Amino acid sequence: MSNYDIKDLNLAEGGRRRIEWAEREMPVLRLIRERFEKEKPLKGLRVSACLHVTTETANLMRTLQAGGADIVLTASNPLSTQDDVAAALVNQYEIPVYAIKGENNVTYYKHLGAALDHKPQMTMDDGADLVSVLHKDRRELLPNVVGGTEETTTGVIRLRAMAADGMLNFPVIAVNDAMTKHFFDNRYGTGQSTIDGIIRATNILLAGKTFIVAGYGWCGRGLAMRARGMGANVIVTEVDPLKALEAVMDGYRVMPMAEAARIGDIFCTLTGDINVVDRHHFEVMKDGAIVANSGHFNVEINIPALAGMSTGEPKLVRPFAEQYDLPDGRRIHILGEGRLINLASAEGHPASVMDMSFANQALSAEYMVKNADKLGKNVYSVPADIDAEIARIKLEAMGVEIDVLTEEQVKYLNSWEEGT
Repeated sequence: MSNYDIKDLNLAEGGRRRIEWAEREMPVLRLIRERFEKEKPLKGLRVSACLHVTTETANLMRTLQAGGADIVLTASNPLSTQDDVAAALVNQYEIPVYAIKGENNVTYYKHLGAALDHKPQMTMDDGADLVSVLHKDRRELLPNVVGGTEETTTGVIRLRAMAADGMLNFPVIAVNDAMTKHFFDNRYGTGQSTIDGIIRATNILLAGKTFIVAGYGWCGRGLAMRARGMGANVIVTEVDPLKALEAVMDGYRVMPMAEAARIGDIFCTLTGDINVVDRHHFEVMKDGAIVANSGHFNVEINIPALAGMSTGEPKLVRPFAEQYDLPDGRRIHILGEGRLINLASAEGHPASVMDMSFANQALSAEYMVKNADKLGKNVYSVPADIDAEIARIKLEAMGVEIDVLTEEQVKYLNSWEEGT
């Protein structure tokens, strides 16, 4: 193959072994792949995927390929690529990949362009960068596209904004809306992998530290739970009164970031919004404060403001940990350049939760092929029957059995006559 841009093809064998290791924890996707190999529901479909290039993503790509899709994969974040996995996809599975860990913004957007050169009939996005570039810069390709899927909260927000403005030109399924995605991936996956990323980047003991979680959505809930489990004193900051109330009822202290900034040892943003940690927060932080982000884009921390406050250039004190020296002698540490810390310094979500997320991707792609002509130019949730089937298969793979309603119970639940 010549149509790829990766770090080193010689890393392929190690990548293959790690892809196979992840597959052991992905039984739902494996069962889907076995069916896809027989039925070929995606035969001949050109798919451009913009996802984190990880072992779990590799198994999704293998599943789409087994279904007959013609795939190109590019990274959805400059720091999230696992270079050995990219090499294995090219060398072992003949899937074109455009992704290099640490690539600059110019290369990142060049790679997005290469994925769009594939003239996709379907997009598969994580953060909506691919769809955004397609709509802004490559509009001549839009007539080819029958639909797409979107993996993450941030991307769904962007796509719904596009749809509200009448700018979205094809239907997209919001995979993030599936219960078997956000309820497990965002909570358990983000919770564990973000803690993993922070610890790998710092080797700091969390027990006894004051840990600030910015945002109490599903990702924030998961991180707060795991940080408390590691012995940290967790404080939550929020703008939504319902989520703030839930955090209080879950036993966390809740306060504005301006107050939390004075007492926090470790900060992590998970909101999807801009400048959640801003200049006036940096001005009151403790010496040695550690600031990380687990939201999709690196805009949640106002790093340019911090750089403007600092004396000289930041120092790389550990891999993925930069120290900013302030004029008063305080030091503030930014992890992973403010990008997704669970992928920048760690390996992202465990395969077991990505099994359900990517099962949703695969089945949503199949659903889109069958139903695109019936759908308008809007954002749609994953059909409930797909969500339920993924949960059923996952339980079966885990060896867990549940009850089944009797005929009498079904009749009762669907009637109105019987009461007190």
